[in-house]
Amino acid sequence: MTLQIIDCDQNSPEWFAARLGIPTASKFATVMAKGEGKTRSEYMRKLAGEILTEEPAESFSSAHTERGHEMEDVARGEYAFITGNEPQLVGFIRNGNKGASPDSLIGSNGGLEIKTALPHIQIDRLERNRIPPEHVAQVQGNIWVSEREWWDFCSYWPKLPMLTVRVPRDETYIKTMADEIDRFNDELAELVERIRRYGQKEAA
Repeated sequence: MTLQIIDCDQNSPEWFAARLGIPTASKFATVMAKGEGKTRSEYMRKLAGEILTEEPAESFSSAHTERGHEMEDVARGEYAFITGNEPQLVGFIRNGNKGASPDSLIGSNGGLEIKTALPHIQIDRLERNRIPPEHVAQVQGNIWVSEREWWDFCSYWPKLPMLTVRVPRDETYIKTMADEIDRFNDELAELVERIRRYGQKEAA
């Protein structure tokens, strides 16, 4: 498997094309959900649809997402000022049949995930002073896909302190994740094949 760093703007046509039909780190928690959950099967069907139609399932932007991107840029600048690190913007990273859209890469071994949080959520995160459990799969997924050793998780809201947590590579977690992603991709391939064969027996 070859790691590819694709230079494009996130949410651009090139970005959607790069991630077409493969599970990405932001959805790894969905893939790893216990049992055959509705969200997991729905995500699989969306990816199958992308493979079969060669069109992205989602290609829209809203005022909410635009505001999120603007705040992400501010947070990135504040992170750089506080840490002295120089975030490198990337579009998409593909590694075999999985991918990720890092908010930034840091140096040769790290990366950055930025989340904006409403004030009451940010205060709770600052009190807990750790990566929220719901974001562990995405962060470890970014580390795995990009073949790096650590990731900084940042939570931000204007006028409140920024939370920055250094998350090291967790090989045990990544092994479990890799097994689940492999199983998901096998099921996805079988689903695509079933749909491609649909109606062939009747036609014969």
